[in-house]
Amino acid sequence: MMRQIISFVMLFLLSIPLQGGRVSIIPQPLEVVEQNGVFTFNSLTKIVVPKDKDYQRVAGYLSKALGTTAGLTLNTSVKAPGKNYVEFRRVKDLDKEGYRLTVSTDAVIIESSQANGAFYGLQSLYQLLPPEVFGEKKAGIAFSAPCCKIADKPRFVWRGLHLDVCSHFFGPLDVKRYIDLIAMHKGNVFHWHLTEDQGWRIQIKKYPLLTEKGSVRKETVIGTYKSKFYDGTPYGGYYTQDEIRDIVKYAADRFITIIPEIEMPGHALAAISCYPELSCQLEDKYEVGTRWGIYRQVYCPKEETFEFLENALSEVFTLFPSKIVHIGGDECPKTSWKKCPHCQALIKKLGLKDEFELQSYFVQRIEKFANAHGRQIVGWDEILQGGLAPNAMVMSWLGEAGGVKAARQHHYVVMTPYQKYYLDYYQADPATEQICMDAQTTLKTMYDYNPVPDSLTADERKYILGVQGCVWTEYMKDMQRVEYMAFPRACAICESGWSSAANKDWVSFTRRLEHHFLRLRQKNINYCQAFYNVQIEAHKDGPWNRVVVLAVDAPDAEIRYTLDGTEPTTRSEAYSMPFTINQSQVVKARAFRQGKPLGRTMQKGF
Repeated sequence: MMRQIISFVMLFLLSIPLQGGRVSIIPQPLEVVEQNGVFTFNSLTKIVVPKDKDYQRVAGYLSKALGTTAGLTLNTSVKAPGKNYVEFRRVKDLDKEGYRLTVSTDAVIIESSQANGAFYGLQSLYQLLPPEVFGEKKAGIAFSAPCCKIADKPRFVWRGLHLDVCSHFFGPLDVKRYIDLIAMHKGNVFHWHLTEDQGWRIQIKKYPLLTEKGSVRKETVIGTYKSKFYDGTPYGGYYTQDEIRDIVKYAADRFITIIPEIEMPGHALAAISCYPELSCQLEDKYEVGTRWGIYRQVYCPKEETFEFLENALSEVFTLFPSKIVHIGGDECPKTSWKKCPHCQALIKKLGLKDEFELQSYFVQRIEKFANAHGRQIVGWDEILQGGLAPNAMVMSWLGEAGGVKAARQHHYVVMTPYQKYYLDYYQADPATEQICMDAQTTLKTMYDYNPVPDSLTADERKYILGVQGCVWTEYMKDMQRVEYMAFPRACAICESGWSSAANKDWVSFTRRLEHHFLRLRQKNINYCQAFYNVQIEAHKDGPWNRVVVLAVDAPDAEIRYTLDGTEPTTRSEAYSMPFTINQSQVVKARAFRQGKPLGRTMQKGF
């Protein structure tokens, strides 16, 4: 009987993820001091909040969460009682987004200079509570937070995630769910990619065809852009202006700025299919793109085009209060411009050197219009080609070179290199995953990336505004797939955006992340669980052999492997260093912790 009890206790302990301390928060706070004791919420707990609508809204989130998951109705007050209260306290000595969180046995105090700091402090308080606080039903457990002192502020002012809604469309509820995940991880920017070759997703009342026709493609390619197979099914969707206003407010209530992206001069086929006069008119027919990739049909830099774009942007400006608007600028083939009589005459008239300088002229025209309306443009690296517009910001996706070049010219930069921060790339062994974009970018690769290049001087580094993860949805048909591709890798990007460089530590992150999975599960997030799977890399060494390297993200795990086709067990060979295999051998590997298997068996041969 005693043996059965011990076995049960051991099994229970193994089921509890490693936390690395009583305080387990993602992203990692700047300073944490753990103390003895806990604060426990009960029906008599009060919420103390200033007479400020933004602070009261933040307090309302806590009241709603505990009402749902703990069944508590917490009364609010402007004056703190002697004990048993949570106080949102406004102070003057903290940065705009910073906060101090103090948990004692008698009270929880969140100090901030502005309401967004209070909101970030609340996100940390949630992560001190049981994971059930993130759920949607009453849990029937005690809601206690460990006593501690946290002083925290973000590393960067731009901490973003992007979502492409053109390749595949996601309705307002899905977009709000995505915004909630950004907020949960202390992000403050949602980059909303709204127009593309494959669909125009934003209602522009002056140009109704954009949504009547441009939001629908007649069919969609099956597989990669090289595939010649199509599904034969019309596909579309768009957001009305009322829906956009509602989503913008939803984000703003969570201190998230939405940056709309209206692509130009390339990736414009959906608009051109509605209004062919916007193109160089070198073809007889234009239709919304049905495959992925780059199209040669782009906006022609003529007055009719600028009038269209300025009118469209004017409506965009009324919908989005953001002072920054994204104008794309990437992947603009010059094929049509080289053949277009108008473009060639314009190059000659303006004394431009080539079509790259013509693109710079295009971008600068749009920038002048945006600046005149109190807005600033940001674009992908390619806006550097032919000369950067005077006040433009650069989103560096083609590696780091564009970001470095822009920072050296004293232009602000957001780092989102595709090799590091593109969430549509494979995150696990491509042989075991559904179709993704090209290469593999692992969780550790994203975590280890330093977004401030060492080649920049101290002065130039000031122009790195922050980081952003990008979700391009060619191979993501629904929000479940988006969640699978984005998480947990987005957690790594969010930690790089918020936590100080000195506080980043891979082992600490993996311990905290394993506990964080419980929170994601409470929110029914379909995150990828490759964290527990062994990564097998077979490096070519000669014509007949490979050197095999094994690794696993899960902390405190041992790897067992076989080469004879049998299933790995705790009695199989333990991995300690790289080894060689020949063409006839297949590596099977699995991670274990304290004798219990983690993840699934992975295998690879030549």
